[in-house]
Amino acid sequence: MAHLQLTALAGGAGDEMEEVALLGSYDVEAGPVAASDEEAGMRRVQVRVAGMTCSACTGAVEAALSARRGVRRAAVSLLQNRAHVVFDPALAKDEDIVEAIEDAGFEAEILPDSTVSQPKSQKTLSGQFRIGGMTCAACVNSVEGILKKLPGVKRAVVALATSLGEVEYDPSAISKDEIVQAIEDAGFDAALLQSSEQDKVLLSVTGLHTEGDVDVLHDILKKIEVGLRQIVDTIEMESNDRLKAHVQNPYLQAASNDAQEASKTLHLLLSSLLLSIPVFFIRMVCPHIPLISSFLVMHFGPFCIGDLLKWILVSMIQFVVGKRFYIAAYRALRHGSTNMDVLVVIGTTASYVYSVCALLYGAFTGFHPPIYFETSAMIITFVLFGKYLEVLAKGKTSDAIKKLVELAPATALLLLKDKEGKYSGEKEIDASLVQPGDTLKVLPGSKVPADGVVIWGTSHVNESMVTGESVPISKEVSSPVIGGTMNLHGVLHIQATKVGSGTVLSQIISLVETAQMSKAPIQKFADYVASIFVPIVITLSLLTFLAWFLCGWLGAYPNSWSAESSNCFVFSLMFSISVVVIACPCALGLATPTAVMVATGVGANHGVLVKGGDALERAQNVKYVIFDKTGTLTQGKATVTTAKIFSGMDLGDFLTLVASAEASSEHPLAKAILDYAFHFHFFGKLPSAKDSIKKRKEEILSQWLLEVTDFSALPGKGIQCWINGKKILVGNRALITENGVNIPDEAEHFLVDMELSAKTGILVAYDGGFIGLIGITDPLKREAAVVVQGLKKMGVHPVMVTGDNWRTAQAVAKEVGIDDVRAEIMPAGKADVIRSLQKDGSVVAMVGDGINDSPALAAADVGMAIGAGTDIAIEAADYVLLRNNLEDVITAIDLSRKTFSRIRWNYFFAMAYNVVTIPVAAGVLFPFTGLQMPPWLAGACMAFSSVSVVCSSLLLRRYRKPRLTTVLQITVE
Repeated sequence: MAHLQLTALAGGAGDEMEEVALLGSYDVEAGPVAASDEEAGMRRVQVRVAGMTCSACTGAVEAALSARRGVRRAAVSLLQNRAHVVFDPALAKDEDIVEAIEDAGFEAEILPDSTVSQPKSQKTLSGQFRIGGMTCAACVNSVEGILKKLPGVKRAVVALATSLGEVEYDPSAISKDEIVQAIEDAGFDAALLQSSEQDKVLLSVTGLHTEGDVDVLHDILKKIEVGLRQIVDTIEMESNDRLKAHVQNPYLQAASNDAQEASKTLHLLLSSLLLSIPVFFIRMVCPHIPLISSFLVMHFGPFCIGDLLKWILVSMIQFVVGKRFYIAAYRALRHGSTNMDVLVVIGTTASYVYSVCALLYGAFTGFHPPIYFETSAMIITFVLFGKYLEVLAKGKTSDAIKKLVELAPATALLLLKDKEGKYSGEKEIDASLVQPGDTLKVLPGSKVPADGVVIWGTSHVNESMVTGESVPISKEVSSPVIGGTMNLHGVLHIQATKVGSGTVLSQIISLVETAQMSKAPIQKFADYVASIFVPIVITLSLLTFLAWFLCGWLGAYPNSWSAESSNCFVFSLMFSISVVVIACPCALGLATPTAVMVATGVGANHGVLVKGGDALERAQNVKYVIFDKTGTLTQGKATVTTAKIFSGMDLGDFLTLVASAEASSEHPLAKAILDYAFHFHFFGKLPSAKDSIKKRKEEILSQWLLEVTDFSALPGKGIQCWINGKKILVGNRALITENGVNIPDEAEHFLVDMELSAKTGILVAYDGGFIGLIGITDPLKREAAVVVQGLKKMGVHPVMVTGDNWRTAQAVAKEVGIDDVRAEIMPAGKADVIRSLQKDGSVVAMVGDGINDSPALAAADVGMAIGAGTDIAIEAADYVLLRNNLEDVITAIDLSRKTFSRIRWNYFFAMAYNVVTIPVAAGVLFPFTGLQMPPWLAGACMAFSSVSVVCSSLLLRRYRKPRLTTVLQITVE
């Protein structure tokens, strides 16, 4: 199977692909490399450089190129044996570049298909990279530090738990291949998973066996009009079905990489185990079997056969199976960092080298000191066993994303149309090939393949897997549907509106993934400890050795203590090795990211999307929760309950006048007034029921609404405009009085009565006189009062902020149980209320609709956008609550508290493990108890410490949303 990468150079469908380049690995890529404005018109080439052996060689090549006239930039990769050169074609030629490298003493060759003239700049791209080989926070710091130093890299975030890195970079300054190379040069495996670069898609193509097949594919691609489905269809049709193309899913590719890493670690573990078992038997079991024992003590030259066999077996474990530890340690040290691999290499190498020296010493002197080959073998085996368990456990932490990815159906039923636009049949296609505007058939029991709108049929759809809403949602014509949800009963025809990365499911996956990539502030502690951990441990190991050795040499402890080890040097060395091996920086590095990863996945399963570890950390300390009234505490379904005239105007004329004025407003109350006026005039007079009314509503409204001029909305007050040459005001008391209109006493009393019953009064003035008012009510959400009481029980103070009048606000607040009310607040003033509460350092959360409340959500320490539904890309919010249910506010805070309780426990365990076990390994208890921890046991403890932290984080998968009866401490009989 080959991989194919396509780039559309022109805009979209109907444009031909201008260029397709086939590389040796059967990558097909087209499109110029972007450049900055400063490099516009520059030429970029890749040069194969032969003869480089070290970093000094790369420096020499870079210096030679940079000194050449016209060269703007040069970067040389030792491992790739390549130079990337950007130069001004007016001042230098390709031959000049080759000549400069050859003058420096190396062979050079311009690679074909690598020369590109630079166009204008592209925007910054974001790439996601798979990074293998990271074991602790020190590795993360090392990779991040290297990436941030690369030219053109704007931002780099690396996550240990997911083994992913997210890099924002300028494609004109650095390519994705150079980023991969930089990571690999740092000692880690790297591969690009996906990029934000537009118009590119990765396809897997089966059937490419010869160069002739490649030529056929090249010719097909040259003729294709760009369009993903057409690309796939054309490849199959033009090749007579010899070639099959499939869209590659980057998330499935990541899962495959996880499986490969687990398989690779298991293979190493089994190899080490198979080699270690004979070593263990030779040391512990065979001496008790006379026949075998007599064979093993026989000499082969100066060596006993048993010792020689152990040497051979352990050498294979140390340098073949353990090669990965040496490579990783070398690369870490080369970049000035240290990690767990350094500790493993020091401990096992010390044990191995001592054992070899002791074996050789005994062979040539006749005095045989004890040898400890099995120590290094068992350390490596136990470490690999721990790493394998850790890989499996870390894989469990990403189950949330895997489950979300699995929600997307593999195929879709496309309804085909003939030339006249009539449906002529249906065709099953890959769901990733669905395009906006396609008409799709959704059968009962099947998943909706893309976001869209129902154009035929009725059914109920289970959206719980995406939004967390447990009750099936009724769907009819014009109803929106979400890709990945389950159609339960009837057949639906839908028109696709959003596909690919634009779907709700893709955005949720992206949001969860971004949250898992982010770092909680508490992680800084682990990063700092990781930066000094290994040097401290090595220092402690040396001090341990010196302390025991000097004490033994000076006779500070009885010779019987070291008799079993033959001398105080070996006795001290075993303590020293145990200290190195038992110390574990991995547990500290995994404490926070694994817990955040599990928590964000659990939150997504409950319809609570967290945008990052920092938001999760802040939410645990929330002291105030500010609620907007309309649409947050209330249902957001305002309805007119009263319309009263205080002039001689007819009610129908009054409603026509008010509806005409409000028709240009987007406020929810305006919609309620329009609906009321519409039904007053026309309900019951139409030939059909509500469906007909819904279809003809806009047409009917345009016929009877009056012409409006000079319309203007006044935030926090209402609207004003001109109708029939006269000014009309529709709004609150402040708007009417500011314009000098007198409110009759009768109207004032009526208005007060309405406000005291939690209704909002809308006053109307026309041509300078007060003509009437309208009473509007917005019912409270059924769970509002219970949630408010639940927050109080959790120690959180609820506050209601609204632009409504004081009487209505206080009536609503009394009904839900909120004591702190801020009324008649302008939209911009909500942020001021938040800042006033933050003055004493309190953490303030704001719950709003995410649209009208964006400034307040941004000002709050924790912004929660509730009832987001399909609109989850709300920039101002830290939490996105998909359901329009206030219970999720409690869930968000409770999940944060449970998560950070788990993180603190993880840190306690990781710190306590090292604080307790390192002194024990150093022999602190030996003088009192005779307890000595052998190095192999220290290795086992180290292996299981990080596994235990990951398993601790996995307990968050058992999280259940708090029941309100539990929060309120109510016992239901």
